[in-house]
Amino acid sequence: MDIRESALGMVSTMSLPAVVSAADMMLKSATVLFMGYEKIGSGFCTAVVRGRITDVRLAVAAGVDQAKLFGEEVTSSIIARPYPNLDQVLPIGHHLRRLAPEGPNRLSSLAIGLLETTGFPAMVGACDAMLKSADVHLAAYETIGSGLCTAIIRGNVADVTMAIEIGMYEAERIGDFHSLTIIPRPLADLEDTLPVAQCWLEQPQPLRIPLQIPELEQESLTLEPLE
Repeated sequence: MDIRESALGMVSTMSLPAVVSAADMMLKSATVLFMGYEKIGSGFCTAVVRGRITDVRLAVAAGVDQAKLFGEEVTSSIIARPYPNLDQVLPIGHHLRRLAPEGPNRLSSLAIGLLETTGFPAMVGACDAMLKSADVHLAAYETIGSGLCTAIIRGNVADVTMAIEIGMYEAERIGDFHSLTIIPRPLADLEDTLPVAQCWLEQPQPLRIPLQIPELEQESLTLEPLE
């Protein structure tokens, strides 16, 4: 892409579900390349995209509108014609994607759900409730500072929706629910930048633990005739 036609776009929020939802909307609203996230602590998260100037403007506008639905503080920026050396301070997810072989997007028919809590115990309790309520897979969790923890699950849309709702109620019961989002059919860029497809193990495997069992001594039994 000609540097005279390129631009960088950034949308920043104070919640991981909000910024992931904004990134999803940015990718689906314009032809832009998703570069990744930056998490700088205190809850601040920024989604970064690159593309032609007009596409980046459309993407950033869509991302801001989506992020505002979460009621979080939102800032945005568009940098036209950035110098190549600016990549040194930006996420490198797109570079890694170019080096990796293209593969199918296994999340194209599934959904991902993110549930954010204030505090680790509430997140663990929500994860337990989600796994027990629906057929979903817990991928990982992310922390962004200020005590904010986000659990990330994947599965079909109905199961993810049910699990997130149950998890929200459990987090509210504990008293530390913060935010959530459900993204159906995420694009491949989100699959690469979120830990939702690191392990595609669908069936639980038995834990193999070597056990040393002493051989039982065989005792000779004497049978006495019954009178």
